[in-house]
Amino acid sequence: MAIAGLQKLTSKLSRNPNLSIYSRSTTTTPSAKVSDRIVKLIAYDPDGQKREIVGLTGHTLLKALTNHNLIDPASHRLEDIDACSAECEVNIAEEWLEKLPPASYDEQYVLKRNARHRVLNKHSRLGCQVVLTQELQGMVVAVPEPKPWDTP
Repeated sequence: MAIAGLQKLTSKLSRNPNLSIYSRSTTTTPSAKVSDRIVKLIAYDPDGQKREIVGLTGHTLLKALTNHNLIDPASHRLEDIDACSAECEVNIAEEWLEKLPPASYDEQYVLKRNARHRVLNKHSRLGCQVVLTQELQGMVVAVPEPKPWDTP
């Protein structure tokens, strides 16, 4: 009985070369090219120097900034809002703020908590919470000076 089932499968495979016993799916989806995922941004470092940086769609702004040494990767523990202490706070140019989804309640809470006794800048966002998309191509961000409590 097992031999009859095997013979049926073998004849089916010989008639249709697209079938394979090694894969469950006969369709494959090509992966997106990295060049299609590139998002070019303009960032100003704490000294006011303009730099062009590159990120990938789906990655966070924090990842792009740390890859270009604008934010120290060791200063930000995780890209999880629950572990965030706002070391990745950045200022986004006003014309780009409306293209971003609104800050979540948790992001607003972390920013307000980090503001301490200063007025919170309306351009402030957490780099770990801004996910890059093609619509953000050319976005302008500024990395502020580290706060006294952020430096070792």
